[in-house]
Amino acid sequence: MNILVACEESQAVCKAFRERGFNAFSCDILECSGGHPEWHFHQDVFEIIRDKGGHLENGNVLYLPDGEEWDLMIAHPPCTYLSVSGARWMYHPDDSHLPVSERREHPHHLGRREKQKEAIEFFLRLTKTGIKHWAIENPVGVMNSHYRRPDQTVQPFWFGDSASKKTCLWLHDLPPRVATDIVEPGERVVLSSGRSLPKWYSDSFNTKISTEERRKLRSKTFPGFAQAIAEQWGKYIQQ
Repeated sequence: MNILVACEESQAVCKAFRERGFNAFSCDILECSGGHPEWHFHQDVFEIIRDKGGHLENGNVLYLPDGEEWDLMIAHPPCTYLSVSGARWMYHPDDSHLPVSERREHPHHLGRREKQKEAIEFFLRLTKTGIKHWAIENPVGVMNSHYRRPDQTVQPFWFGDSASKKTCLWLHDLPPRVATDIVEPGERVVLSSGRSLPKWYSDSFNTKISTEERRKLRSKTFPGFAQAIAEQWGKYIQQ
């Protein structure tokens, strides 16, 4: 079975499927950090879907054999401009009393509205690829209203990872995930503003690491979560 994990540089889900014998590949415009460039399409995901293959990061070119398709796609579209956590940077702080249509852009984040529009269009394109089985994951955000409500919302601590990260799943011809090992939701940190955050997420604000490293921390896929995806949906598409 051919599995495409879109927008995944960490290769966490890709490797979980590989461990179970699936022909799985990650795909991202970023280089992979998962250690397997031979399984990573370093190319635009829609080109990989259209051509049923393309350029791998290790320099090789790979296409699916004639007659074969991508059987399953797991997609992790960038959430920077889609999640509710970034909503406060959309509009001018002095315009909160105005209708949304009349608010100015945030003075320190000009162009963010256009980037959000592009992110929404990218997400919606992933729902129209023609792949039989697919799942798209994202935090709680604007796609609830711009697309539809998710089919399921899950947490890492349902799958043995002691952490909180509410994750929405939009599913097509796939069953909801089933909790495998419910554990404690993990440590939280209270900020000076009074806001409470999961510690792993709070650590991503560390200014001693690069912006790119902080982004990767915030978008991380927890290992138990990845294993449950491969185990449950892998069995489903095989059957």
